[in-house]
Amino acid sequence: MHGIHASLVTPFTRSGDVDAKSLERLAVHCLENGAAGLVALGTTGEAALLSAAEQRTVLEVCRAVSIEHGTPLTVGAGTMGTEDSIRQARERAPLADALLVVVPYYLRPSDEGIVDHFTAVGAAVDVPLVPYNVPYRTGRQLPASTLVEILALDCVVAMKHCAGAIDQDTLAMLASNPGKSILSGDDAYIYPMLQLGASGGVAACACLAPAAYAAMARATRDGYAARALAFHNGLLPMAEALFGEPSPAVLKACLAEEGLIDEPAVRAPLHAPRPESVSAAMKAFRSLPA
Repeated sequence: MHGIHASLVTPFTRSGDVDAKSLERLAVHCLENGAAGLVALGTTGEAALLSAAEQRTVLEVCRAVSIEHGTPLTVGAGTMGTEDSIRQARERAPLADALLVVVPYYLRPSDEGIVDHFTAVGAAVDVPLVPYNVPYRTGRQLPASTLVEILALDCVVAMKHCAGAIDQDTLAMLASNPGKSILSGDDAYIYPMLQLGASGGVAACACLAPAAYAAMARATRDGYAARALAFHNGLLPMAEALFGEPSPAVLKACLAEEGLIDEPAVRAPLHAPRPESVSAAMKAFRSLPA
């Protein structure tokens, strides 16, 4: 897995239903403007707030778009328990090219338990896994040695890494040359992660600015350092503004303002963003380099 994979929001209609037409329009927009693939039913997609039927609708829409464009679809599947993660993975695998499986959260299992978790989920399905390491959400900070061990599993094709910083474990993991793709999951850190050897990123902000993220990744890959840095410096204030309130509230409001989705609604306990947060994000978006 390489390049920028757009982590999709789940649009809702004014009455609160999943808006399949807006989702399709957004997914097409991302792919036609440079995204290398789509990610559905992630945190950005409010997956935990959707019913099983709504989750199925999201997957069917995204699968159809990804097939039409010949690009991969990565699907979120994972809970705090191994058996329930296996159940969810088996349900979603038929519509996925890879499964994004989060490190078990809240329970804070041992490193050995986490490795066993990914091994068990991977053995239960016939599509590869993308482990999702996000310690500021899971409560589990994994050392580089464990991250490399997870990457070495046969069932793993890549890792979404969201350390919230470029810390020593991130540096050590990248320097180990694990032979698998490492994708930055922190939108603000995609550029420095690419410079350190990451293969790409999974970016919620790429829903709004897929062309800019794709151009930054392409410039980094092709060795145009000044151009890549210019995109990073433009995208950074946008990312900071979009994540200035609990995501994806600001992002959805911006997408609605741009006409990429019809309504900005989020589900409780998420709340509509402050107008000044949306204005700051839109100002940064409209100031992006060409």
